[in-house]
Amino acid sequence: MRAVPTPPPASAGARAPSRSRALRRVAAALAALVAVLAGLLTATPAAVADTTAPAPRAAAGTFRNPLNAGPDPFMTHWNGSYYLTTTQGDSIRMWRSSSLGTLLAADPVTVWTDSDPSRNRDIWAPEFYRFGDRWYLYYTADDGVDDHHRLYVLESERDDPTGPYHYKAKLAPPNHANDFAIDAGILQHNGRLYLAYSGINQYQHNGLNIAPMSNPYTVSGDAVALNGDGGCPEVREGPEFLYRNGRTWMTYSACDTGKPDYQVRMMSLPATADPLVPGNWTQHPGAVFSRADDRGVFGPGHHAFFRSPDGTEDWIVYHAKTTSSLTYSNRTTRAQRFTWKADGSPDFGRPLALGATQDLPSGDPGSGNHWINDDGRSSGGGTVAYTGAWNSGTGCGTQCFWSDDHWSDRAGATATFTFTGTRIALLSVRDTGNGIAALSIDGGPEQRVDLYGAIRTGETLQYLSPRLADGRHTLRVRVTGEHSAQSGASFVSVDRAEVYTN
Repeated sequence: MRAVPTPPPASAGARAPSRSRALRRVAAALAALVAVLAGLLTATPAAVADTTAPAPRAAAGTFRNPLNAGPDPFMTHWNGSYYLTTTQGDSIRMWRSSSLGTLLAADPVTVWTDSDPSRNRDIWAPEFYRFGDRWYLYYTADDGVDDHHRLYVLESERDDPTGPYHYKAKLAPPNHANDFAIDAGILQHNGRLYLAYSGINQYQHNGLNIAPMSNPYTVSGDAVALNGDGGCPEVREGPEFLYRNGRTWMTYSACDTGKPDYQVRMMSLPATADPLVPGNWTQHPGAVFSRADDRGVFGPGHHAFFRSPDGTEDWIVYHAKTTSSLTYSNRTTRAQRFTWKADGSPDFGRPLALGATQDLPSGDPGSGNHWINDDGRSSGGGTVAYTGAWNSGTGCGTQCFWSDDHWSDRAGATATFTFTGTRIALLSVRDTGNGIAALSIDGGPEQRVDLYGAIRTGETLQYLSPRLADGRHTLRVRVTGEHSAQSGASFVSVDRAEVYTN
């Protein structure tokens, strides 16, 4: 791939939850509200900034993905802050930030753990909705056996997405009382609530189902199955809803999430029609959001929707990967704006490259964060300097920021980022030939970070510094020349640093 010594191609860590019956396993150590009220989603058409501009863009008012290192995101903007959850496996954690640009640097709050052994394992895909002055948090969990996954709901004790929460109920339609079920989404239609989820039906083991609810925590009737298209036979999951132009739009993810062809499909329903009559749903042909090989984006899906702080823009939040390999790792959370077509349907466009600079949502107060590229370019005044022997080149293509990186296996070689701010994140390639780096802030104690991965992945979050006093700092990356038993070499890759100023 590169013209000089290089790590053989690589990945980002442990396997994450499989979304098909045969492949479903969660690594325990893996590491808002959808605006769905009738008529809520109205948008002003505009385009999201494209992937890589020919020159640096101004730092103010922009951000770059990823927003989080986890999969299965759900997010809302409420009362001046963004709230985000992703699958964590052993608990439910939430990230809060006043700007989309600083979510990656936000500290998580653990909002739920459970001591009940029937539902305290493999906790997936939390979603939270506000009804009245309480929040209801829906999630999937099991006892360690995948087919024992069931749906549960928590209720907040005050009007705050971060809780505290207490356990409220198990959600199980009478005709599927003891059946596999995951990925709850709440449909609000003609003043009524419905539970939409993925579970056993006549079409798939992970198929689309909808059941009536009498309140946010009670299923009041049998579920009906929807036969959604998918381009593959095995999975229909993660239903989400938009309301506009006299129709309800249900989007869902299809194919196994470990595959690069994981994608978003869509159905629609007239505003006055009964959602429990399958024939009332109209299938939209083909995928509406799918892989973009030329941008290094694979398996985009398991998404949700949120609105800009001023309510004028519609946004999709989703997970995707930087590798075309079948893997459940490397699924990171990303967001981009979407618009609406003349026929009234949503236009999600194509997923942007990881690291593409985008305008922040309208009304976002701004983050002040900026990037430093490995070649010394910066959108905010930072620098990087090298000592010792380093290789550089553009062979990593879409797996790198600005399509280039630096790498070295020479013990003692260093890369030193100088920046002004309060925190710095380092993103670079993981690979099967990568070794151990020693990182230090302002000349302090070193922290050893293993950059090895079983499959090659790009722009992987390798390190997030502690919070620092606002001012000028350095991050030094030292090549140790050491590697784990799994790795074939000791390369350290340097690509993008993201600097935070608040």
